[in-house]
Amino acid sequence: MTEEIVLNVKRRNVSTKGELNKLRREGFVPGVFYYKDVEGSQYFYLPFSSLKPLVYTTETHMVKLQFDDGAEYQAVMKEVQFDPVSEQVLHVDFQGVKFGETITVQVPVVHVGQAVGLKEGGLLTQFIHKLDVECLPRQIPEKLEVDITDMKIGDTLHVRDLSFEDVKILNPEDSIIFTIVPPKGAVVEEAEAEGEEEEESKEPEVISKGKSDKEE
Repeated sequence: MTEEIVLNVKRRNVSTKGELNKLRREGFVPGVFYYKDVEGSQYFYLPFSSLKPLVYTTETHMVKLQFDDGAEYQAVMKEVQFDPVSEQVLHVDFQGVKFGETITVQVPVVHVGQAVGLKEGGLLTQFIHKLDVECLPRQIPEKLEVDITDMKIGDTLHVRDLSFEDVKILNPEDSIIFTIVPPKGAVVEEAEAEGEEEEESKEPEVISKGKSDKEE
């Protein structure tokens, strides 16, 4: 179960661009909370420092928003906007949750274990870093761990190969998550053929490599 983080926030009115920039210069981040059972969007701001456990992490967390007027809401962070140049956090969106009702969130997916293919010199490539899942609020996992121990060079792990208790994965079943490609100069025809058939919006990231014959 995901850990809950408490955020103390202050209400604000819908602000102009100049007012929002002033908040940012003073070390605050503007945000908004919305939920179907709450009338209207709730605008607020909070210190950037209090957002670090949510923004700079590989885990997903439940959040309790505590407003300065006493209102409290359970929520999950749905979106973070960054400055494209400075990477400063510009804005955060939180969606309300209700216990007993399912919610759709993104959860980081990470690998565990030392793959056979890495020991043989292969390269582990990760195509998807977060999965869209549906579950109850109290069952939101901090991360989804995938055991890659049995993966060999040329093996590919798809969404359809995964199963987690109390969590429904919403990504297309044929989406590739991990693959182990041959070392430089080697060719695995089946792996190349399967990779060409997959359409991905981002370039995959090589996240680990095995030991080559020349390495000691």
